[in-house]
Amino acid sequence: MNARTFLVRGLLAGLIAGLLTFAVAFTVGEPPIDTAIGLEEAAAAEAPAEPAAEDHSHAEAEEGHSHTHADDEEEGGITRTTQKTWGLATATVAVGVALGGIIALIAAAVAGRLGRLTVVGSTALVTALGFVSYALIPFLKYPAAPPAVGSGDTIGERTAYYFAFALVSVVAMVAVVALGRRLAASRGSWTGVVVAGVSYVVVVAVAALAMPGVNELGDFPADVLWEFRVSSLLTLATLWGSLGVALTWLLGRISTTQERTA
Repeated sequence: MNARTFLVRGLLAGLIAGLLTFAVAFTVGEPPIDTAIGLEEAAAAEAPAEPAAEDHSHAEAEEGHSHTHADDEEEGGITRTTQKTWGLATATVAVGVALGGIIALIAAAVAGRLGRLTVVGSTALVTALGFVSYALIPFLKYPAAPPAVGSGDTIGERTAYYFAFALVSVVAMVAVVALGRRLAASRGSWTGVVVAGVSYVVVVAVAALAMPGVNELGDFPADVLWEFRVSSLLTLATLWGSLGVALTWLLGRISTTQERTA
């Protein structure tokens, strides 16, 4: 199988994964977001008014900033209903297709280079390691935050922290896989896997302790926060899991056909 074969199947698998992810995100992810938006709007409505001594121009400016999240949606031409239906579907499909293409190309590059693993096995391993290094571990350090949590002034800083940690995690995973391959060739597969796994855990643990934490929850309800983060993690798992299953199934069919015609 060449890289084009992997890529086409990866894009198709990504499309399937994107549609399944949309279903999960809409079902379990949107309700806590709606709750968080409601809390944000309620807090904005209860905010104290400016003193009467303020000048007219300042009062008008404050009034202009007092509208709710829903008002923003209407003024921008995008309603909340559109956001959580067509907007969400477009986003999940786009991410799924892009991710499927990337995973497929990586799987094509490592096919036959991971010991005795078949194409299906190496592709499954690539997907699993990608989920752990790029999605799961960064999420555990910097979990997703719902609307009404976090200051708008620090969003750029928080985003930079997340992607910096994700980069460290991915680079560490690539390095320990290379280390594991060398050790497996010289000292056996068991030693290679164990040393590589422990090395990865040590590197990301040190990085997690060294990088700054983010705590801007305030008095946000713990139950809503928990529901949001669980649904976010479930959505991520659905994306990566369904992508891995679909891609390995598609590649497995090709492998089986080639073996029969050989």
